[in-house]
Amino acid sequence: MASDVTLYGIKACDTMKKARAWLDAHGVTYAFHDYKAAGIDRAHLTAWADRVGWETLLNRAGTTFRKLDDAEKADLGEDKAIALMEAHPSLIKRPVLVAGDTLLVGFKPENYAATFG
Repeated sequence: MASDVTLYGIKACDTMKKARAWLDAHGVTYAFHDYKAAGIDRAHLTAWADRVGWETLLNRAGTTFRKLDDAEKADLGEDKAIALMEAHPSLIKRPVLVAGDTLLVGFKPENYAATFG
C-alpha cells in the first residue's frame, strides 16, 4: 500500500507536521502534495466531498474561512464550498490522506494506526 499513499496539505501547518512525523515514525512511504505549491483541482475536491461530505472537507475553524466576506460564507452548499476550496486551498481541512481506497481527513493517530497496522 505504501507506494500509493499521498498526503495532501500545506507544509507549514502544525497538524500536517504531526501527520508527517507519524508516517515517518511508522515507516510509511508517501508522496506529499502541497496545496500552496501545486494547487488542487476541482476533480479531487469533488471526489473527496462525494466520499466524506463537503462539510467534513471544509475547514471553517481557520483564519482563511474567518477572513472571507459574509457573501462568500452565506448560503454555503457543496458547489460553492468546492469552488471556495479550489480558490483558497487553505480552506481544505488538513491533512487529507489517500491510501489506496482509504480517505482520511484530519489527523487522528488512531485512524492512521488502523489504516497502516
